[in-house]
Amino acid sequence: MVIIELQILSVLRALAEIAGMFILAQGLLFMLAGGSREKNIIFQLFRIITRPAMLATRFITPKMIADKYIPFAAFFLLLLLWIFLAYVRQVVCELNGLVCV
Repeated sequence: MVIIELQILSVLRALAEIAGMFILAQGLLFMLAGGSREKNIIFQLFRIITRPAMLATRFITPKMIADKYIPFAAFFLLLLLWIFLAYVRQVVCELNGLVCV
């Protein structure tokens, strides 16, 4: 049962990491593409992939936060989630006498 818990934590952590990397890539492409970013197919793909994280962040943040700051908030929330899942994984390992790296 512990192995399944560790696998679930690892998968959730990997998903948070991938979503964070896509937000960073979208931000980089935002700066590089300039005004023509809306025509860029890769930027549109990044927007589709990061949409769930952006919508979740918009849902939990107050309405007074402007939409232009939502990607920053989403990235930092994903970073906090990633760190929290690493901590939970370490606690599960220690409670069960496992050595997790």
